[in-house]
Amino acid sequence: MIKYTKLFIIVLLAVTALQAKAQTTANTSSPYSQYGLGDLTPMLLPQNKAMGGIAAGTNTINRYMSINPLNPASYGTISFTTIDAGLSMSSLSLSQTGQSTQKNSNFRLSHLAFAIPVSTGSALSFGLLPYSQVGYNYTKTTKGFGTGSAVDTNTVNNIFTGEGGLTKAYLGYGFTIKRNLLLGFNVGYIFGDLKHFQQIEMPLLPGNLNTSVERDNSVGGVSYDFGAQYIWDLSLTRHIVFGYSGSAKSQINSKNSYIVSHYTFDAGGNRGVNIDSVINQQNASSKIQLPKIQHFGISYQQDLKFLVGMDYSIGNWSDLSIGGVNQGMANSSTFNIGGQYTPYINSLHNYLATLDYRLGLMLDNTYYNVPNPSGGGSTNIKSKAITLGLGIPLRGANTSFYKVNFTAELGQRGTLNNGLVKENYINLHLGFTLNDKWFQRYKFD
Repeated sequence: MIKYTKLFIIVLLAVTALQAKAQTTANTSSPYSQYGLGDLTPMLLPQNKAMGGIAAGTNTINRYMSINPLNPASYGTISFTTIDAGLSMSSLSLSQTGQSTQKNSNFRLSHLAFAIPVSTGSALSFGLLPYSQVGYNYTKTTKGFGTGSAVDTNTVNNIFTGEGGLTKAYLGYGFTIKRNLLLGFNVGYIFGDLKHFQQIEMPLLPGNLNTSVERDNSVGGVSYDFGAQYIWDLSLTRHIVFGYSGSAKSQINSKNSYIVSHYTFDAGGNRGVNIDSVINQQNASSKIQLPKIQHFGISYQQDLKFLVGMDYSIGNWSDLSIGGVNQGMANSSTFNIGGQYTPYINSLHNYLATLDYRLGLMLDNTYYNVPNPSGGGSTNIKSKAITLGLGIPLRGANTSFYKVNFTAELGQRGTLNNGLVKENYINLHLGFTLNDKWFQRYKFD
């Protein structure tokens, strides 16, 4: 047990260090992350992601304590102190008609979550989760200053880059009413920086003024989540769970900076320092209006054997506004289905039979409503993924249980139509879960 505890502490320290770094660096390579708040990350841990992302109607899985921040009502089933931490890695391939395929990879925090029982049927949970990521870098090149003249060979480069992201720190409480009804809530604090840059360059004209535009949103504000679950016991070992959870419509604070400056290239093609600031607006206060998001879920579980379920989520992202300006996003909708199977959890001679085998499917109409580069109008970006994973139990003690959760998501997002980008991705998640009896009062005769 001691060696696993040391490993867990190392993972916690690594996660904390990566979380601090994640506030200022790119953790995605998607060109779609330039829109809205970037790539949104659902409040899911690896064990739920492996089952297609089902969570609204899940709580304790195979009698193993599992933290489920997406529905805080689930905390009411936690009877052991639970710690869950992990990391994620993504590999992304970008394709566009007429362009060569580009591949990128990123490494980031997955989660850091704690849950502590308060009484029989209630528990507190708190932790850090990624909320969104921004990371992109691409160039649009035109000839002849956009005149289309065959004799004008001057090149104009529009370079777009972005980085940063938002993190959600949360504190939640879930409790049981009349044994089968669970209620819960989270109070969250969303914080971080969203940075966007654009350079308009004419590198073949030494001494010509080129333009740099920098936009930075430093975000910090409170959000609220709520949830409910009803457990319908078909027998002592078979249960159906109906779940509902959501995030309330809320406003969070933002400090905006907007800087426009000029610079030049020398005869050798080397960029010089900024020579002026045409616009320099620093730390202007504004608000980000977050929409209402709702999750509906149902699961069926036979204890120590299997669980299956499905979720449906909707988000009113057309209400998203930054600084009073509507961002033109689409309302999102997501369908998740999946489950897990454990052949024989108490097997003494076949370790593979004690593993949790997970599988799922996710279909997502994202909140991205992207202008078509090849013509007028816009396209709602869709995403789909197959998920699979393993829950690997590790030997513990009489009152402590360990599990490593590994998840792989194989998906596709976007389209080649209308000059847009199609993404093929593989996301890998590794989590380490501890269940233990802490704060236990011992009696002596």
